[in-house]
Amino acid sequence: QVQLVESGGGLVQPGESLRLSCAASGSIFSIRAMGWYRQAPGKQRELVAVNTSGGITNYADSVRGRLTISRDNAKNTVYLQMNSLKPEDTAVYYCNARVIPRSGSRVPIEYWGKGTLVTVSS
Repeated sequence: QVQLVESGGGLVQPGESLRLSCAASGSIFSIRAMGWYRQAPGKQRELVAVNTSGGITNYADSVRGRLTISRDNAKNTVYLQMNSLKPEDTAVYYCNARVIPRSGSRVPIEYWGKGTLVTVSS
């Protein structure tokens, strides 16, 4: 089994910054991709940013230029630096990872964290 634990959420004012972290632990052979999704009240979960093992990053248009994803492969950890936050960034942010387990098939398995709440409000 693999666990994803997020941290770093909280309440900030518009224009301020936050940094989210997500650490993966457990039976991990390798991680193909790690990323962040978010779900605002009354809306569907959406992709925020993803980083693949090949170093490719993708961002939602709404966050490009303000949010930056980075990854520490040695620590199996992904970060999301969020700058110039807006009220519309308010959501529960979920960590996602596609993991190849240490034993068994080499087919990647998708895991989710429990989420961390980010509230942007004056």
